[in-house]
Amino acid sequence: MATALITGGTGFVGSHVARALAEAGHTVRILHRRSSKLTALEGVRYESAYGDVLEADALREACAGCDWVFHVAAVADYWRADKAHMFKVNVEGTRLVLDAAREAGVKRVVFTSSAAAVGLTPGGTSDESVAFNLPPERFPYGYSKVLAEQVVAEAVRNGQEVVTVNPVVVMGPGDLNQISGSMVIESKRNGRFVPVPPGGAGYVDVRDVARWQLRAAEVGVPGERYLLGTANFGHREWFSLIADVVGVPRPILPLPRQILPLAAGIVNGVRALGIKTPMDGNQIILSGKGVYFKYDKTWAAFGPPQVAMEMSLQDTYAWYRASGVI
Repeated sequence: MATALITGGTGFVGSHVARALAEAGHTVRILHRRSSKLTALEGVRYESAYGDVLEADALREACAGCDWVFHVAAVADYWRADKAHMFKVNVEGTRLVLDAAREAGVKRVVFTSSAAAVGLTPGGTSDESVAFNLPPERFPYGYSKVLAEQVVAEAVRNGQEVVTVNPVVVMGPGDLNQISGSMVIESKRNGRFVPVPPGGAGYVDVRDVARWQLRAAEVGVPGERYLLGTANFGHREWFSLIADVVGVPRPILPLPRQILPLAAGIVNGVRALGIKTPMDGNQIILSGKGVYFKYDKTWAAFGPPQVAMEMSLQDTYAWYRASGVI
């Protein structure tokens, strides 16, 4: 059995990684601030290490005696966050975590990147080899993960064992910050009037992401990246599935591709006034594209997914209801 440190362990994905590790019998250590909310870790046996990913001394202390480090912490909701802070956490934080792990003699690091760091293939699906090909200034989150992966690549060249995983859109119970789970909430509230753009995306359940992270620590190849995904859905199919799960009429408002730039401009104008929106203009433009990926490599290395996306949505909806959000 291993001793594993998790950064970002109080969040959505990280808490599920902690749960998977604990259930497998490993010793779990969570890096968190003293002020962090720990509700996502209820029922999980873990040790606390105090600090965050920008504190080198705290990281070195947290890594001491660990076999594995799962670096999950990141600023993902960039449309709500300061971009300079996001780059500092996502890039420099990764460098500090890797440095601390190396100095502590950690055997392996599993780095949670994102499918947003993988390039798109027009009219097709992308695998792990496709380089990021969106404008960095318009898609800063994906670009921050690209830069973080460059930090990882440098560490691997210097002999450090680091495996990179790239989850697609993550669903499932426990999405405290309503990043992807907001789709379920908005569908329940707006029913048939949810606007549906013409593109699509890849989806995965958080419990499969956690299970695959553990497999990455066990059998992943250092220096490789693995796309973590279950299925690709067109937006119409996806939002219809959500509607069926939450018990509302299927959406009837298609958002034609030619309208997307106008809609993006309106949203950006609203945001410039300080009004919060569920997404920004660049995300609206991207919603018109097929953001699709291949998952063969992950399934072959770590096993196929165990949670179908309909079940994932049902569990997400049940969790939001139990939490009083819906």
